[in-house]
Amino acid sequence: MQSEAPDPAALRRHRVLFRAINRRLRPRIRRSDITVSDERVVKRAVKAAALGNAMEWFDFGIYAYLTVTIGHVFYSGASEGVQTLASFGTFAVSFLVRPLGGLYFGPLGDRVGRKKVLALTMMLMAAGTFAIGVIPSYDTIGVWAPILLVVCRLVQGFSTGGEYGGAATFIAEYAPDKRRGFYGSFLELGTLAGYTFAAGIVLVLTTLLGDSGMESWGWRVPFLIGGPIGVVGLYLRLRLDETPAFKKLEADQAQPGHRAETGAAHAAEDGGPHLSEEVPQKELKDIFGSHWRTMVQCISLVAAYNVAHYMLLTYMPTYVTEELGRRESLELVTAIVTMLAMMTVIIPIGIRSDHIGRKPVLMTGMVGFLLLTVPAFALFQQGSTASVFGGMLMLGACLVWLLGSMSATLPALFSTDVRYGSLAIGYNLSASIFGGTTPVIMEALVGATGSNLAPAVYTTAFAVLGIIAVTTLKETARKPLEGSPPSVATREEAEEMAREQAQTPAF
Repeated sequence: MQSEAPDPAALRRHRVLFRAINRRLRPRIRRSDITVSDERVVKRAVKAAALGNAMEWFDFGIYAYLTVTIGHVFYSGASEGVQTLASFGTFAVSFLVRPLGGLYFGPLGDRVGRKKVLALTMMLMAAGTFAIGVIPSYDTIGVWAPILLVVCRLVQGFSTGGEYGGAATFIAEYAPDKRRGFYGSFLELGTLAGYTFAAGIVLVLTTLLGDSGMESWGWRVPFLIGGPIGVVGLYLRLRLDETPAFKKLEADQAQPGHRAETGAAHAAEDGGPHLSEEVPQKELKDIFGSHWRTMVQCISLVAAYNVAHYMLLTYMPTYVTEELGRRESLELVTAIVTMLAMMTVIIPIGIRSDHIGRKPVLMTGMVGFLLLTVPAFALFQQGSTASVFGGMLMLGACLVWLLGSMSATLPALFSTDVRYGSLAIGYNLSASIFGGTTPVIMEALVGATGSNLAPAVYTTAFAVLGIIAVTTLKETARKPLEGSPPSVATREEAEEMAREQAQTPAF
């Protein structure tokens, strides 16, 4: 039986149908859709974001390295052990309001822009740090001294709730897709720089003034320095433009027919509820409803990362001094050397994550903590200067793999319309529950078990959680952020990408 010849008109209709389906399933990227980054602007954005992060961790570093001194100044009516626990408790109390800061500043940054919110958090953070430096001691004003200290820590914690998520989002949305790891690593370079600066100042003051001078007035100096640093950071942030990704989101929402539920004017025209009533509820419903799986991944990653982070950079000064009986100056020197060593390799690790992917880099750090934390703490028990240095360097070598890629990994988990809010809420919930409580829990574990290895077991358990979280991630290196147009470094790269898209077969 002879088959009929195909109908040319039917073939044409099928081709048109296939093209329409293909456009809907995989829209073509036009040259105008691709963002070409201005390297000078990107560098300014990275500098402003990293300085704010350095300011945040400068404050946390000061408090960590002066924990014992702050306990003597603000809790002098209590016993030595209670002073240390009370000082750590005051450190942890700021983490109670970090989720509230994330709930407030995060969705606000998705509505009004990243730049404005980051400027506000910078002001609050600097003000809280400076204010701690002028609080009278317990011997002067009694119980009001620790009360005022807690109030200042709450202000710092609230502002910090919008800081990291906003800074990471800011850099990620400015950076070219293929260099997001490189630029993102500067954010954590700011973390290490803040800690190192804090440790260096405390070491110099302790050496020059001794314990009595530090408790008398020397402890105030690092906090007072935080004010001018904050002013510089605020100036740099106010000079920046909004991120290209947020500008694109605003432009899309301004298109005719688009219901801009994030705009107060539309709500008023429709006779609907006011912005403050409708929008935050909708955004939070989207974050915890549509993105709950990603939120769980974010919280798990941040928990593993924060426990390791606060163990090494916050708890270790007290551990070496109180539990091992070593001089405070030794811990400060080892901390400074460890962080300087980490600073030399963190940028190359960020570049490495752009080439081989975020998952292999994160997995290296998590597996490192799983295998090396207990041996590192066993080294600490030897008590010699060389063993303390060796243990610190082992743990620092693990942590730097997380630092070098985390700030590029976390923003890429969420889409542009909820990125700031989701990251701020997820990061700060996890940091509050697991990160800020790490020193208190580790100190309590040592006291309850009588074992100086208890903190190592605690850290190892969270490394297992981190390994599971990394395994479930999608690779995001060298890919556009979800909900944002592709971002490239040069016009030539943009034109090549557009040509490749045009030449790609439909099926």
